[in-house]
Amino acid sequence: MSARFDLVTLDARNAEALVLFWSRALELVVTETEDDGRWTVLGDADSSRRLGIQRVHETESGPAAVWAGPTKARVHLDLSCEIDEFNDEVDRLLGLGAVRLRDDRVESYGAIATLADPEGNIFDLCAYGGV
Repeated sequence: MSARFDLVTLDARNAEALVLFWSRALELVVTETEDDGRWTVLGDADSSRRLGIQRVHETESGPAAVWAGPTKARVHLDLSCEIDEFNDEVDRLLGLGAVRLRDDRVESYGAIATLADPEGNIFDLCAYGGV
């Protein structure tokens, strides 16, 4: 199975304010929260609509540093795949012309690859579950 669209993620300096705004604007509720609110997913009852909000500190080093700079992305796509397909799917996307922006990482919720398409648009491939 190839990667499938998962959700659009908005990067924010004040994630709490953005969660409040978008939950009210779209009448969505918080369905997931990770890392003390660094990552929040809003959705409706059947998960047909999902919006991610990710707190990003543009001046810090480490994982968020990839977003810093004059062309910092404020929105990125999240794709998902099964955990046992993760490495093959990363390789397939790289073969299609994607570029790896940083080393793949493991978070509490699964494996993440941060990539860019041939035009430089950032997206994450997420494999949720045990790793």
